[in-house]
Amino acid sequence: MASFINMIPGDVAQGLIWGIMALGVFMTFKILNFADMTVDGTFATGGAVTVMLIISGVSTPVALLVAVIAGILAGIMTGFFHTVLGIPDILAGILSQMALYSINLNIMGGANKAVSVDVYNLMVSLRYVSKTIVIALIFVAVVMLLMYWYFGTEQGSAIRATGNNPHMSLAQGINISVMKVIGLAVSNGLVALSGGLFAQYQGFADINMGRGSIVIGLAAVIIGEVLGNAIFGKRMNFMLRMTFVVIGAIIFYLVIGVVLWLHFPSDDLKLFTTVIVAIFMAVPYLKDKATHSYRSAGKGGRN
Repeated sequence: MASFINMIPGDVAQGLIWGIMALGVFMTFKILNFADMTVDGTFATGGAVTVMLIISGVSTPVALLVAVIAGILAGIMTGFFHTVLGIPDILAGILSQMALYSINLNIMGGANKAVSVDVYNLMVSLRYVSKTIVIALIFVAVVMLLMYWYFGTEQGSAIRATGNNPHMSLAQGINISVMKVIGLAVSNGLVALSGGLFAQYQGFADINMGRGSIVIGLAAVIIGEVLGNAIFGKRMNFMLRMTFVVIGAIIFYLVIGVVLWLHFPSDDLKLFTTVIVAIFMAVPYLKDKATHSYRSAGKGGRN
């Protein structure tokens, strides 16, 4: 039990960093209604760009900013595939993801690149977990406040309308293609920011560090949605939804921590991840199905 308690701060730190990525997934998956698979590649791109720039002598904040720009460009690439070339959303993301694999290899000049906190002034590090939690919380708070403000603007409202009802939005004069590209760009910028922070946290960037990111992001979104609806129900506003997305990422990593603490084979971690995501995805459906079944049974009894 003592070893598990000692693991909790590290799990919370990872959850907060991945929570930023989950907010990007939330933007495309829930707001824009776009199944964006670019995430797996963009996360690694953010890490690769950040590490290479830091090694080259660029300050960490500037390196993160450039990583965000790289993520934005990746999102624009997916948007171009989808809106200009007419490629379906999932395939457009997969194509971008494949392209980013080679791009990331070229950025790093290999499969991975290390960056040590002993040599470079990193913002976050596995060695200083308490500091990492504080800085990650600041990043999460700033991102959430900016998202809350942005989606209240005219452009942000147009993106929300595009995701909610693209045909009606088009009839209202909204350029839905542009809104999709902007949404994908902002989303992947956040994912790259998360990747840049995580590369610093673990001390290296790796070509495979983003593999499965979309699953983790969706898990955070769904876990947060289930918990938020259970607690607040119809009182869930936009800020609470974003908050529970981040909480969902933390809970996800705490659950993974429990799995590792119980000494389950690490080779089965992907299997456990799948089971966790499937359970939380099934909860809303099963709950709704049970509710309607009870209502139908009640009506049948009155008749």
